[in-house]
Amino acid sequence: MPENRTRRRPSVDLYERIVEGIRSGQYPPGSTLPSEPVLAAELGVGRPALREALILLQEDGVITVRRGVGRTVSTGTPRRGFERLLPVEDLFPGRTRVRALTRSREEPTDFVLQHLPVPANSEVGFWESVVDVDDWPGCLVQEWALPDETLARVHAELPAALATTAGRGRTMLAVLSERGYDLSLRGSSGMTATVLGKQRGEIFERPADTPVVLVTQLVSAESTPLLVGKYVFPSGAPAVPLLQSR
Repeated sequence: MPENRTRRRPSVDLYERIVEGIRSGQYPPGSTLPSEPVLAAELGVGRPALREALILLQEDGVITVRRGVGRTVSTGTPRRGFERLLPVEDLFPGRTRVRALTRSREEPTDFVLQHLPVPANSEVGFWESVVDVDDWPGCLVQEWALPDETLARVHAELPAALATTAGRGRTMLAVLSERGYDLSLRGSSGMTATVLGKQRGEIFERPADTPVVLVTQLVSAESTPLLVGKYVFPSGAPAVPLLQSR
């Protein structure tokens, strides 16, 4: 019985042709790729297939996309990503800025109660931020921390540190990660695909049905969970590297 074979999509072939062009020096690392019309003409292909190949190259970190610059061939090995516990603003390539949207205390939601050991009638710290990458909104960050009295048992200075930095351009994890606190932090993350939704869409000024990657991260000090966060990456956002080895 003949074997069923699936033909490769044109975008996959284009992906490999562009990668070969990078290896051969046609598109050297650090250079800017030609515009879509020019590149499509050079390769003799249609723009829809080329656009899909460029998206795949961006997702794999082969190229980066920056507003006002275009598509740039990546140089060297991508920085370590989510397998290393770092604030999300330190994971992106390029210039980042954290915009504070909300800094408040609230009753824990069901999501928070699933991850943090807090009473249902307590108040947890809540920060919502947008991380801009080269002036483009790359990630929505929502973080919930233990109540002050519980946080102080982990380190006496943590409640004051969060209070004094609340209005500054930082995420909660960036504050808790400071070396001065000498905390042995570890994180566990889960990823899922979803859509932006109406409320988040208003923040990004994108349609509610925009595809996103949602990362949920629980950060603990030793055996004590400190904060739980959600990171929303809309389609087209700069790639966050993830390196793995065995």
